[in-house]
Amino acid sequence: MKNVRIVIVDDSPFSIALLTDILTEKGFEVVGSASNLEETIQVIKDKKPDLVTMDMTMPGTDGLECTRAIHTLNPNIKVVIVSSMMDDEIVKKAKENKASAYVQKPVDAEEIYTVIKRLMASDDLLEELQNIYFDVFKEALSDNVNRMIKLPTNFGEELEVDEAHSSQGISIVVGIIGKFVGRMILDVSYKTAETMTCKMLRKDSATKEQVLAMFGEFANIVSGNACSILNRHNKAFGLRVAPPTIFHGSSLSISKAMMKTTSVTASTEFGELYLNVGFKRGEEEWT
Repeated sequence: MKNVRIVIVDDSPFSIALLTDILTEKGFEVVGSASNLEETIQVIKDKKPDLVTMDMTMPGTDGLECTRAIHTLNPNIKVVIVSSMMDDEIVKKAKENKASAYVQKPVDAEEIYTVIKRLMASDDLLEELQNIYFDVFKEALSDNVNRMIKLPTNFGEELEVDEAHSSQGISIVVGIIGKFVGRMILDVSYKTAETMTCKMLRKDSATKEQVLAMFGEFANIVSGNACSILNRHNKAFGLRVAPPTIFHGSSLSISKAMMKTTSVTASTEFGELYLNVGFKRGEEEWT
């Protein structure tokens, strides 16, 4: 885990000193502190921390307002609420305002260490997944094209996608869940899917239902194989695929994803297959 830079927001000098000692002894780097909203904004701009511990009650402001201000500056900064009060209503409001965890005062050194370690390790794990997942999905697609229809696959340029995309005719969407959530889209023209189906079934023709069912199962196999490879790489991913959803028609559009996705076009003798995959952080697990 990388060196974690922490800012402490609390109006009590005693609490700041106590937390500084605890966090420093646990190997974290306390880079600054603040006791009100203005100081919080300034120290976040100056120190650019990875994580902030946040008191809930301060003169002229509260932890929720400060948390919103922090995430306006940088939504990736983790905020751990550290407060003497801890009831269902306060915890609910903290979650609604995107706090990542809640620790009650007096702070237990092992508890806050575990909370911070878990939060930051999650970042490292997501980065690990982001660095390898697309190559794995490409490999799964290429291997299964070769296994099922005995054809080589040539991939074009990989592109990060942040907009809607026009379908070629059939789009299979496979949801992925686990430590992180994601989706895979496999898109193909009806002609290409029909040719692939006939090749697999060893028939001269195939019905529309057979074509859609085949391509849906093909997408399911590709995504399932890819997730299995990723889980073997790091079992902490814990990825599982949902049943595929099949869309087809003459004017389909692949909607913009609420996550970073990467796409590539795979060329075969029978036509092109469009692959789009992305992952994002799921809902934070609170201690």
